[in-house]
Amino acid sequence: MSKLLYITANPKVDSKLSKGAQIGEVFLEEFKKIQPDVGIEHMHLYSMDIPEIDMDLLYGRAKLSFMGYTKDQLSEGERTKLEKMHALAERFIAADYYVFVTPIWNLGAPPILKSFMDCMFLHGKTFTNTENGPKGLLTGRKALHIQTRGGIYSTGPLVEFEMGDRYLRKALEFLGFELMDTVYAEGLDHYPKQIPEIMTAAKEKAADAAREMAKAIVTI
Repeated sequence: MSKLLYITANPKVDSKLSKGAQIGEVFLEEFKKIQPDVGIEHMHLYSMDIPEIDMDLLYGRAKLSFMGYTKDQLSEGERTKLEKMHALAERFIAADYYVFVTPIWNLGAPPILKSFMDCMFLHGKTFTNTENGPKGLLTGRKALHIQTRGGIYSTGPLVEFEMGDRYLRKALEFLGFELMDTVYAEGLDHYPKQIPEIMTAAKEKAADAAREMAKAIVTI
């Protein structure tokens, strides 16, 4: 059975408090109308134990990749964290469709999203090196980013300062994904009186994206 991985990076669990979650729910409802048999797994990153790159992971990965160590020669901390990283990557790789729902914080993505994506960069599993440079191995997959923004980043002086969507798109592109146009709701803090209109427009775009993704042929 095909699977959609729905990834949220916001400490607000209640969708009533999260505008991103409200937009994401519209996406899911529309997607399920067309693909009712696709399984949906929700990864709420703030409720997960996601290993961060620290001394154990830095040295553990180096020892296995080019220092000639075997897994049995790693320290307990190195081995445990690497096992968590690989297990998380296996769950990620097992999906066919991907939706990320995040806010922009201080020009970038929530730090927990960076920690999560760090776990996806595994040589030989999600990318490889060729004579022409690195090549992503997660091809044939579609990914969508739904992002909420307090300010205006699509036009004006903040365009070059938006690093959340830009980072995620580049990371997924590196891994081989086919990327859909980002669905965003912006100006939510700057124009509070316009929130209903902003949200309505974003939900319509999310529904359109759901229909596009649901009709795509999975080629994994």
